[in-house]
Amino acid sequence: MRIVESPAALQLVPPPAPPSVQAPVGSGLTETATALVRAERFVSEHRYADAIAALGRVSIPAVSAPGLALRVLLCEAWARMYLGELEAAASILERACALAERPAFSDLDRAHALFRLGCCRLKLARVSNAISLFSTALQLADGAAADDALRARIFDWRSRGYQVQREWEAAQTDAERSLELATAVGDARLEALALMQCSLVAERRSDPLLGRFYAERARERAVASGDRQTEARLLNNLGGLSFLLDQPERAVAFLKESFAIALEIGNLADAAQAVCSLAQVHLRCGAPILAEEQVRHALSILEGRDDYLDERGNAHLVLGRALAEQSREDEALAELAAAEALYATLGSKSHVAAVWMAEAELRGRAREHEAAAALYRKAAESLQDVHF
Repeated sequence: MRIVESPAALQLVPPPAPPSVQAPVGSGLTETATALVRAERFVSEHRYADAIAALGRVSIPAVSAPGLALRVLLCEAWARMYLGELEAAASILERACALAERPAFSDLDRAHALFRLGCCRLKLARVSNAISLFSTALQLADGAAADDALRARIFDWRSRGYQVQREWEAAQTDAERSLELATAVGDARLEALALMQCSLVAERRSDPLLGRFYAERARERAVASGDRQTEARLLNNLGGLSFLLDQPERAVAFLKESFAIALEIGNLADAAQAVCSLAQVHLRCGAPILAEEQVRHALSILEGRDDYLDERGNAHLVLGRALAEQSREDEALAELAAAEALYATLGSKSHVAAVWMAEAELRGRAREHEAAAALYRKAAESLQDVHF
């Protein structure tokens, strides 16, 4: 069962504005500051399109009010990143990082900017670069005035990067550090996100029972903080974990609830993920035609969303398996090829290996035993960490 995870699907509550930034008053600046406050509130509510609209055509006073300019850049970039405009967001964040290098800003300001750029780079599947940016941001944050909330967010996101690279110990350590810091500052939203990463690492390490324990705790914290978006994602994860624990009916209930909440808050991409998860449950329960219908609907929503590479790859993989179950081999192979291409872009060996396994099963059914054996071997070799 596909469990929603880091770079493409788990979104974070926005970091607060850099602490040294003030909203000045002056010619044209009051309007910019007022618009920015509205936009930052919209971002905190996951209303990203509204945030962009609120900023509108505000000026960016990099000379007269650099602190205000930095806040505008960070807010706009964060909103565009979650609207799937990754290249635009990265360009804005590069401007923000350059601005933050000025003497007027502190190391903590620079840490905020580098952290957000790392988030965008992770969504762009530039995983190693993202991890490097997170590490640099942590160094700056540690050397500046204490900001445990920011450090918790950085550890959370770096854990996601380590998960893509299959560095489970590092991913678990960072998730636990994020949880400790979130608990220390008493931020229930951050606790929910850190617990989600703990759950994902446990599931990827073949411990769905522990994964469910963390996910249930995370959901409690998300509900307590009123974070409906994170609650919807956790319900999707709980659906997957329930299926892995041989509770298909409970899985379907969780996934339907996830779908309903995602629609309620207007997040169609998250709703599509819940539909894709439902499709996988139905496929594994022997209903490939229903699975095909559902996953095609999910793909129609996720088309063009480069910030959802992993879920798009998963949808093509599920569709390929559903078509294979209907003996539509050529169509199935085309979908598996699409899944492989997306996962290769993401840089996840685990996901690419899953596609090769699916293709091997398909070749085996067609009595192409040598080709099947080669694919199984290829998948196994891609995941081994001993090469000599």
